[in-house]
Amino acid sequence: MKWEGERQSDNVEDRRGGGGGFGFGGKTVGIGTLVVALIGSVFFGIDPSVFLGGGGGPVAVQQGPQGPQGAPANDRETQFVRAALGSTEDAWAKLFAEQGAQYQPARLVLFEGATPTACGTGRSATGPFYCPADRQVYIDLSFFRLMEQRFQVAGEFAQAYVIAHEVGHHVQNLLGISDQVHTAQRSMSETEGNRLSVRLELQADCFAGVWANQRKQVIEPGDVEAALAAATAIGDDALQRQSRGTVVPDSFTHGSSAQRVRWFTRGLESGSVEQCNTFEARQL
Repeated sequence: MKWEGERQSDNVEDRRGGGGGFGFGGKTVGIGTLVVALIGSVFFGIDPSVFLGGGGGPVAVQQGPQGPQGAPANDRETQFVRAALGSTEDAWAKLFAEQGAQYQPARLVLFEGATPTACGTGRSATGPFYCPADRQVYIDLSFFRLMEQRFQVAGEFAQAYVIAHEVGHHVQNLLGISDQVHTAQRSMSETEGNRLSVRLELQADCFAGVWANQRKQVIEPGDVEAALAAATAIGDDALQRQSRGTVVPDSFTHGSSAQRVRWFTRGLESGSVEQCNTFEARQL
């Protein structure tokens, strides 16, 4: 990914330097199990307790100390994150302007261990996530190294894809889509709510593809393949097969590997937000 020389976003806050280890109900977990939990949570909304022996129940977390806040460090990895976020800002600013609207960028928070958010305590063990209440994306950069170690998902474009997916949720929030989905889910069964979650997440994947279409100048040979390999390796179906030995489609919250690949590709090839209407699609 050719990101050097790209505009770096100023909407990055660095809270790193604080503590906050991995703790689940007083248990300690092995790094291999933890990585599976991380991947399952960030990409597919699978409760980490499924992998950590919690039986699907809520994970008890405690507030971790908040590290120093301020301007982000200037190392290469942080510069990359700022450039990746900046590229999403430029892409969505252009797309919103074409519709006579103004894009309001998300803020990205770098943290380690745990950090307060408007959605409760954010922890590294949940992977990168977006909080609609404060319109911020939260990332512990160690997640990218764990991706590479556990699933051999390497490359900066695959990492930028993760950021673009979370920014996709921010776009949904700005458009009012997230609120509509969450309101509808309150009157649905768990199975029906999961199906709606799948459509919401696949749309965020499609929005990530739209971002990639708008920023083709940064894409190098092999970049798209790396992003697609990431989606293929960690689909709901693949993760459930690995953790449970069986696949339960009714419990999917982000979609199968094939669905994620299909919708990211649709956004990438079309570059059109209108092509990302997963809610009216007959086939996902």
